[in-house]
Amino acid sequence: MATLGSFAPRNLSLLPKPDRDRRRRRRLPRPSLPHPVPAAAAAAAAKPRPPSTRSSFFSAGPTRNWAAGSVAEDRKAADVPAAREDDATAEADSSGPVEPGAVGFEAKGESGDLQRLVGRGINATLVLGFGTLAVTKLLTVDHDYWQGWTLYEVLRYAPEHNWIAYEQALKTNPVLAKMAISGVVYSLGDWIAQCYEGKPLFEFDPLRMFRSGLVGFTLHGSLSHYYYQFCEALFPFEDWWVVPAKVVFDQTVWAAVWNSIYYVMLGLLRLESPANILNELKATFWPMLTAGWKLWPFAHLVTYGVIPIEQRLLWVDCVELIWVTILSNYSNGKSEARISETSESNSGSP
Repeated sequence: MATLGSFAPRNLSLLPKPDRDRRRRRRLPRPSLPHPVPAAAAAAAAKPRPPSTRSSFFSAGPTRNWAAGSVAEDRKAADVPAAREDDATAEADSSGPVEPGAVGFEAKGESGDLQRLVGRGINATLVLGFGTLAVTKLLTVDHDYWQGWTLYEVLRYAPEHNWIAYEQALKTNPVLAKMAISGVVYSLGDWIAQCYEGKPLFEFDPLRMFRSGLVGFTLHGSLSHYYYQFCEALFPFEDWWVVPAKVVFDQTVWAAVWNSIYYVMLGLLRLESPANILNELKATFWPMLTAGWKLWPFAHLVTYGVIPIEQRLLWVDCVELIWVTILSNYSNGKSEARISETSESNSGSP
């Protein structure tokens, strides 16, 4: 006796709906795909597949023609091995060795953070060390006989006695005292310039600040000492026009000379070629000179009209905190822009 599964009913309406739809799809010819089938899908379709293990009371037969499925079934079958291949690739990437490029970028980022932290620590140590030294020197000027003083007495008499010590240093060794003051002022001015340019407080360039301070110590203090004596000898008069004449002479001859000296010396300390230094000096000479006219004429009315000759450099150095910021910004800004353009052109060239 034949089983019911061997004879499929002729009337398709007697079949369940899924089997009826499957039987109808088998009678239709296979539609052509609008796009070429990927290689993975063709390989999956050509590979023999086991018969379905799902049993049904009204089964269509013991075997099934898997190649005669619908387009959706073919695409679904083709997507399965592709998904498995993607999973295997991702698994291999996660478990296998990492590419050297990724390791290089990661190591570069970590080394950059470490270098930044080390540089910040060095800069903070320099600033705190010099600041502590300066405050200690200022507050311990009376350390020989301030035992028993109250804090109020120390804060009250320390500025006066520091001024007396400064005047004594001007009498004993005026050039060295003025060199020290100019070195400190030019270092602070460059630090302010770097902070004004957008660098964090403790991420400044210590070498750049050292160059500016070195120029201020070796040249500005000594040359200014002799310049103010020369200016007094050049205008040995007591008339009303002497002060304006000194201001005009200062802001034409001396300003042009000192701005050029500062710019050239910084370029030499940066180990730049004389041609580059000369070209940048020509480009910035007039802007620097005219920028000084917005500040120094008003300051020098006090310099030559009120301040004694021995104290002029101290007053000028106080105003120099603003002017060195402008000078350093002009000099180092041009140099850094040129270096960045050169590096970009070198990296872009094949």
